[in-house]
Amino acid sequence: MELEKGVHRWIVDISEWNPSPNYFSFAMSFLPQHEHSSITRFFKMEDRKRALMSRLLQYALIHQVLGIPYNEIVIRRTAEGKPYLLYLERSQECDKLNLELPNFNFNASHHGDFVAIASEPICLVGLDVVSQTIPEKESVKEFIQSFSSYFSRLEWFNIINAGSSRQILSEFYRYWSVKEAFVKAIGDGVGYKLDTIEFHHKNWENIVVKVDGKELEDWRFWLLELEKDHVVSIARGHPMYATSSYKTTLNRTQFNDEEYNLGLHLPNARFIFRKVEDLFPSNGTGRVPPC
Repeated sequence: MELEKGVHRWIVDISEWNPSPNYFSFAMSFLPQHEHSSITRFFKMEDRKRALMSRLLQYALIHQVLGIPYNEIVIRRTAEGKPYLLYLERSQECDKLNLELPNFNFNASHHGDFVAIASEPICLVGLDVVSQTIPEKESVKEFIQSFSSYFSRLEWFNIINAGSSRQILSEFYRYWSVKEAFVKAIGDGVGYKLDTIEFHHKNWENIVVKVDGKELEDWRFWLLELEKDHVVSIARGHPMYATSSYKTTLNRTQFNDEEYNLGLHLPNARFIFRKVEDLFPSNGTGRVPPC
């Protein structure tokens, strides 16, 4: 199916990448100059690595799926910070891609050791990676208590009754991750009222969401356990739920039921681990990375 070409899940483990300053600059050189400040503004190298990998993943994925050369890719962000591809020209090739992947969009996320990206051809996509960090200066219950207002009564009950302190923390992060994936899919920011979003599941399978008490039947969710106590959530949903600013970036927001269901029920691709070098353009320039 042509639509499956638009479903991708890539992930990078940055803990295994310790570049020299020269090599880091070399990797960053594949990005447009205006992206550099969004990377170098971070003081800590770990934060710089996450920011760099997030942007390289976006450019590499767009290049692979749509065939656009790196130097012709233009990525912008909405007022709420959601990245999107800006189509500068309408060529025959572009029109062909729009027919095959009528609503191609993507979302990136990073936390802890992992940086990931997901894309979809019709549905909105939201992605959230969470490192299940154990609080150091307070108990688990003290740590999660400050976030209680972001959860519904049912969700909070499930969290605090999950079992041991470690199980409580894990359940907290799982709920947090799927909520973030939903909010990121629609293109909203930190101001969204997370307590109005309520998730139901059976051992984190068959996940459904209710917003203000109403179940959204045209959404699907997946929550996956990663190595080293990380989880990743993926949200796939209808473009009509996108924020007004994000809707303007999409090719289409209206689909009939048959068209939309083709996208909603596409197989959820497995995550493919990428190395940093996999994200560099192989354009035959002969550029040699510095030591």
